Amino acid sequence: MQETYIQDKTFNRIDFIQNPLAKGEYEHCIFNNCNFADCDLSEFVFIDCQFESCNLSLAQLNKATLRDIKFKDCKMLGLRFDNCNAFGLSFSFEGCQLSHTSFYKTKIRNTIFKNTDLQETDFTETDLANSVFNNCNLAKAVFENTILEKVDFRTSYNYSIDPEINRIKKARFSILGIGGLLDKYDINIEQ
Repeated sequence: MQETYIQDKTFNRIDFIQNPLAKGEYEHCIFNNCNFADCDLSEFVFIDCQFESCNLSLAQLNKATLRDIKFKDCKMLGLRFDNCNAFGLSFSFEGCQLSHTSFYKTKIRNTIFKNTDLQETDFTETDLANSVFNNCNLAKAVFENTILEKVDFRTSYNYSIDPEINRIKKARFSILGIGGLLDKYDINIEQ
């Protein structure tokens, strides 16, 4: 059975639970206000695609290829990006809800997270070098053995990062966020 190849197509307001997306490769496609919640996107290939105002919560991403993907204003709760095809894995997020998501052991250098909710997201052993967290909520996000070299956290908040178990050389923090680097010491910082 031959897989589908779709290029330069826009999908508007489609509920892929009711009308499943054909398994295959999607290149330069735009998905607007589409519902992928709980859909099985395993082994799908998405290259240079945009997802805007979509719900992808709890979608299965086993061996899915996500290369140069832009997610904007999407609900993406509980996703397992660690199950994606690691080759070429690259994306950016703006205005998204990514709480309870896992990036465990992924190599996602230079990733942009802008105005994104990342509460309780797992970044354990993730390579985030040169990434930017612009105005992101990182409450209870997990950073353990994570590469955070040259990462910009200056406008983000609620993070707790242990410098002793993460690589943070040349990472950037605001003076207001310094407390997030000292949480394990249970000290009070006052102005």
